[in-house]
Amino acid sequence: MRKIKFSAGLAAFGNGIDRYVNLGYKESVTVEKMIELAGAVEDLEGVELVENWHVNKNNLNAIKECLEKYRFKVSMVIPDLWATKKWAMGSLSAKDAKTREEAKETIINAIEMAKRIDCDLIDVWFGQDGWDYSFEVDYLQSWQFLVEGLREVADYDAGIRIGIEHKIKEPRCFAHVGSIGKLMLLIKEVERPNIGVVCDFGHCFEGYENLGQVLALMKHYGVKLFHTHFNDNYRLWDDDLISCSVHTIEYIEAFYWLQKVDYQGWYSLDIFPFRIDSIKAATESIKWIKALAGVVDKVGVDKIDEVIKDGDACDAQKLIREAIFGF
Repeated sequence: MRKIKFSAGLAAFGNGIDRYVNLGYKESVTVEKMIELAGAVEDLEGVELVENWHVNKNNLNAIKECLEKYRFKVSMVIPDLWATKKWAMGSLSAKDAKTREEAKETIINAIEMAKRIDCDLIDVWFGQDGWDYSFEVDYLQSWQFLVEGLREVADYDAGIRIGIEHKIKEPRCFAHVGSIGKLMLLIKEVERPNIGVVCDFGHCFEGYENLGQVLALMKHYGVKLFHTHFNDNYRLWDDDLISCSVHTIEYIEAFYWLQKVDYQGWYSLDIFPFRIDSIKAATESIKWIKALAGVVDKVGVDKIDEVIKDGDACDAQKLIREAIFGF
């Protein structure tokens, strides 16, 4: 069995706020309590922190002590570019120059926080950077603002990697960085070695993308895969369900391609167990990941290579059925 490093977004262990229940489905808990809950999940070695939500200059030392207590590494720091009203009209792509400057400052603050907690990766998700109506934005100008802003923050500290997430929609109806193709175009134009991808597999499903092809194309075009987010959904929305619980076969193919592209980073859970137990949901996610990665290990990459080379869909289905069920 391959060695997998498991991480989780700390929000998975929070009170589960959504647009319908804005006080949360569970009792509110401190950040320290979230870390304690995460510590009960077997095989979990890392956590993702949202800067200002979970860690800031005032609580930094206390959070570091708590992380050390539970032997957690920080896998990634995430600047909040979506959850306050100042980002309503975008962050790095906003028409307002002051807002764009505040977005760059927010990203730089996350970089500094990451350095102070021994983490070399931040995650930039442009959740509010998009549009809802035709003729609402200048697409070319917005794109240029993204390129210029990313170049500036990338040059701030070349030793910190900046991963970018794509997502087709939500909270805006359309996102500027809505597909893996657009994201790769953006990264190619920014042209900085410390810019790469945080690939949220649920976002790929929501955008009707195939995980295997996404991973293969990143490799083909030399776009760096810095980090992965594991969850699942029914494609209509970013449900953030237990990992591998819906798109089981597609996830098996993804584990094959993760080996083919020699991915060595974290396998991180980005789930929101609103109505179910957080510890059990994270534990189940990890067990599913291990089980399906184990299917690829059992069959062997070379055998899968042969089936793909032959291109017979029936033989491909036979291979997976026999590997899973033994007949």
